[in-house]
Amino acid sequence: MEEKMTSLTNTCSFANVRPIMMDLPYPPIQVERKNQVYANLLSVDYCGAVSEMSAITQYINNENRLSYERCSIAKTILGIAMAEMMHLQKLGELIFMLGGNVDFIAKQHNGRQRMWTPEYLTIPEHLGKMLLADIEAEKAAINQYKMHINMINDNCVNAVLARIIKDEEYHIMLLQALMKEVTVHTCGANSN
Repeated sequence: MEEKMTSLTNTCSFANVRPIMMDLPYPPIQVERKNQVYANLLSVDYCGAVSEMSAITQYINNENRLSYERCSIAKTILGIAMAEMMHLQKLGELIFMLGGNVDFIAKQHNGRQRMWTPEYLTIPEHLGKMLLADIEAEKAAINQYKMHINMINDNCVNAVLARIIKDEEYHIMLLQALMKEVTVHTCGANSN
């Protein structure tokens, strides 16, 4: 007897997905003067443990695993990842203008250097834990950006960082709404 094989098809279309960010303009990408110390600080935001590179990779991994069964959530996650890509691009430009290298090596304040690694990621299996990990990562990014704003005496750079923070806060709000949606569906499923 011959068994019939059925193929699995992901019908989730990402054709109209756009970056999910605040509807506010970004300040011009400019610096007051070259400053290697500031470039090094931004390299941590670019590709450190808490960074745009880590956020993008974590979001894309989550989207890949969700798109087959949870298309609407996957689209939101991809839209957030796209916004993080724009943040990465802006940080890269600032690092270069400040006199730094865009080389995926975070230059720590103590002189230590570390290349970006996927070991920085949190990749839980279940949707609720994915969303919680994403929320925590956004909160950590905001705290790091605020710390760097306090260490950087360049109004041009700080204006860009402050604008990025607004997107990160918006992402937290969206992720928390998704968490509530997931919790309601999970609790409703358990009550039957």
